[in-house]
Amino acid sequence: MHSSTERSPDRPRTSTRTLSRTSSTQQVATVALTALAPASWGTTYVVTTELLPPGHPLFAGLMRALPAGLLALALTRVLPRGDWRWKAAVLGVLNIGGMPLLFVAAERLPGGVAATLGAVQPLLVAGLAVAVLHDRPTAWRLTWGVIGVIGVGLVVLGPGARLDAVGVLAGLGHTATMAGGVVLTKRWGRPAGVGPLTLAGWQLTVGGLLLLPLALAVEGVPQRIDAGAVGGYLWLGSMGGLIAYTLWFRGIGKLPVGASAPLVLLSPLVATVIGIALGESLSLPQTFGFVLALTALLAAQLNPPNRRIR
Repeated sequence: MHSSTERSPDRPRTSTRTLSRTSSTQQVATVALTALAPASWGTTYVVTTELLPPGHPLFAGLMRALPAGLLALALTRVLPRGDWRWKAAVLGVLNIGGMPLLFVAAERLPGGVAATLGAVQPLLVAGLAVAVLHDRPTAWRLTWGVIGVIGVGLVVLGPGARLDAVGVLAGLGHTATMAGGVVLTKRWGRPAGVGPLTLAGWQLTVGGLLLLPLALAVEGVPQRIDAGAVGGYLWLGSMGGLIAYTLWFRGIGKLPVGASAPLVLLSPLVATVIGIALGESLSLPQTFGFVLALTALLAAQLNPPNRRIR
């Protein structure tokens, strides 16, 4: 009896430490999987400029969204019900319907400049989170969000950066719609029994159906779609579309909004790495900016050093 009494106080502490380690491991895995989405979106710029037919941003957005959405519906066989009919439509317009704006920005701006506009998204998300979620961002994450934008700016903006008014407006428009989609996805969550693949399928289908008449009426089908373009569309629809959005919506549901939003900084960083692989080089300020942006991205996933977690 005496021996049993002495050992019993240790059991809760051991259990708590085990749960804490398990929770930390799960969060790291969630962050890593979620980060694959913006990392894949960072390839959009090079795919658009190197593989896709020019002058067809609506068609590119259509090919990225509708086939992937219909495939997800065929796999899950679940349609939205009740309030989720209009909620899925709103999220589809915000998260997917604004996709052609990204291709407009990619065509009219250097990839780095377009990516810098996307890096502002964490700050927009922070502002919308206050209004919609009543969630005030911590000074820690807000500060690192600003530092991340500065770092990306150092990487991709320079004296030779070519700024096009239409491209800039398109890039900011896409950033704003995605920020609204992130916040509303966090607010509404998912219906009971509905997984992230189903949610992604709903939104991709809504966005694709929205783009279908616009693409056919305004641009039509490109006259020439070669093997490279086919590969580009397949990549954007699979890894950059269905897989990326499934992981993204899963991560938004599990992570704090202040932790998931800074992950979009990976898009310009991946675009920069691809540029280096294609023969570009970084100056000393650009290298410093790259390190600064990467540090901001990682620091935003951590709690402030002086914060005690129960």
